[in-house]
Amino acid sequence: MSSRVITNVEDLRVLAKRRVPRMFYDYADSGSWTEGTYRANQNDFQKIKLRQRVAVNMEGRSIRAKMVGHDVAMPVAIAPTGLTGMQHADGEILAAKAAEKFGIPFTLSTMSICSIEDIAAHTTKPFWFQLYVMRDRGFIERLIDRAKAANCSALQLTLDLQILGQRHKDLKNGLSAPPKPTIANLINLATKPRWCMGMLGTKRRSFGNIVGHAQGVGDLSSLSSWTAEQFDPNLNWGDVEWIKKRWGGKLILKGIMDVEDARLAANSGADALIVSNHGGRQLDGAPSSIEALPAIVEAVGKDIEVWMDGGIRSGQDVFKAWALGARGTLIGRAFLYGLGAMGEAGVTRCLEIIAKELDLTMAFCGHRNLSDVDTRVLLPGTFPKP
Repeated sequence: MSSRVITNVEDLRVLAKRRVPRMFYDYADSGSWTEGTYRANQNDFQKIKLRQRVAVNMEGRSIRAKMVGHDVAMPVAIAPTGLTGMQHADGEILAAKAAEKFGIPFTLSTMSICSIEDIAAHTTKPFWFQLYVMRDRGFIERLIDRAKAANCSALQLTLDLQILGQRHKDLKNGLSAPPKPTIANLINLATKPRWCMGMLGTKRRSFGNIVGHAQGVGDLSSLSSWTAEQFDPNLNWGDVEWIKKRWGGKLILKGIMDVEDARLAANSGADALIVSNHGGRQLDGAPSSIEALPAIVEAVGKDIEVWMDGGIRSGQDVFKAWALGARGTLIGRAFLYGLGAMGEAGVTRCLEIIAKELDLTMAFCGHRNLSDVDTRVLLPGTFPKP
């Protein structure tokens, strides 16, 4: 399938499923327990209907915006995703380069394969770094210092992974660090020669931010027990304050789904919060992100920038989120499909698709700039109310 006939994100997903080993494709494309919340993230966007307008001036359109003061080509950032470098060799580097060229932010995960230093060496503009809070506070301090040294322009603090959700596909596939070489996995790997050749051609096959940096973690075999012990169930708002002071720059809080937590986030002095249920990978049975968004916007939208992620597969989804008050969105699986399908070119294609869909949707709804777009572009009765 050439890039000329890839017209939407679903085309990229189909190609990625063909090219990425099953355990890593399933890691990206799954949720916890029944996957009900994972599915709702996408499905609830489809319930929201748009008002088509005609005979209005559609010339001179722009989908540019700002996210925490940064000019962006569209109100979309690449979300932090673990194991990105297992969707495609050097995956984080390729995605960061695609994002930089397109003019949107890239966020590197703590649990990435390529390190903070790898991304800094292969990009020319500042990127964002996502932080998980570990029990080892010395390691956290060093991570923050490394992000500063790499000129990261914002820190994304993920609050909804104090403990790990139960993801059945990962358990069935034997996804661990290192992956279990079951016969089924080895047979599946044999059917992915393009992926295997790519991985043979890179030295980046481990968790670059952790191995060699955290005490007692020298290789992949010692990493699994370390991560199981390190996610901090005692994480609290005092820790957020400590991290904010230590970091000293733009702070974004990820994983907010409740109005009460949104108020605490706004009072913390952070610059933005992300309405997010971790892509349906943590608490199954939670509402979709788009359903939770309006109430949080109404409660704190004047006090802090409100963004959202979860279920975005098109520019129409971005438009609907913006109309409901999100001043930024993040894409995870959508860019991972592009990466798994076609490497850097696939991520670029994903961004092109979303930008085109966002631009056309805005035009059909009678607007030339996102600054004029609000709930009036949505059909009454089809979207969640605060």
